[in-house]
Amino acid sequence: MLKSSSLKTFNISTSLSPSTPFSTPKHYRPQSTSHPLQEAFRSSSRRDLNLSVLALLITGSLQNLSNNITLAQELELERYTDSKEGFTLRRPSSYVQVDKAGATVLFEEANKGSNNIGVVVTPVRLTSLGEFGSPQFVADKLIQAEKKKESTKDAEVISVAERSGHGGLQVYEFEYKVDSTRGGMKRIFSAAFVSSKKLYLLNITHSDKTESPLEAHTRTILEEVLNSFDLAPVT
Repeated sequence: MLKSSSLKTFNISTSLSPSTPFSTPKHYRPQSTSHPLQEAFRSSSRRDLNLSVLALLITGSLQNLSNNITLAQELELERYTDSKEGFTLRRPSSYVQVDKAGATVLFEEANKGSNNIGVVVTPVRLTSLGEFGSPQFVADKLIQAEKKKESTKDAEVISVAERSGHGGLQVYEFEYKVDSTRGGMKRIFSAAFVSSKKLYLLNITHSDKTESPLEAHTRTILEEVLNSFDLAPVT
């Protein structure tokens, strides 16, 4: 995993038995068009937030900008910027953009749509993610929400992090794994931030089965995608 002194990391070692993209993500094939985190932010107040709220977010780390650009080139990542919604990220050039209800943008691995990268942008009442809760608070809600799904057999948060984005933007990142009756074991990386009273959610889902575990090279690519999610600079 990439490292940076600017990243504050909160490790979670507890395995959550009977115990989770962005909802948008389960394995990023939601039964409904709204993401659990979106539903949370639609609540009338923080007191109204409940455990059916979020299925979102990841772990990650930052290098300095020049190193990120070099690594992206080595990993065959290319820049994607949504000028309308105002966000940017790098994504694998081999992934194909597809239309999906409820997703602002969705990229799928060719011939393996269960491996995907998606972003959802939705209006909220808050001005920052911190108003919703701490990274640990969000992680707890996240895992509880995943555990409430009928398809979830087990879920475990791997790590939680907070970093600064463009202009000091507060960004939460999470990594967790879910064992589901829909697609087996999956590794999920998620990130979220709030800007101009809009919630931006990135969800990266990849198969991580025992017989074909997530490879180190693939993990590095997905972490780089995660770390690149940010507001698009105003030009």
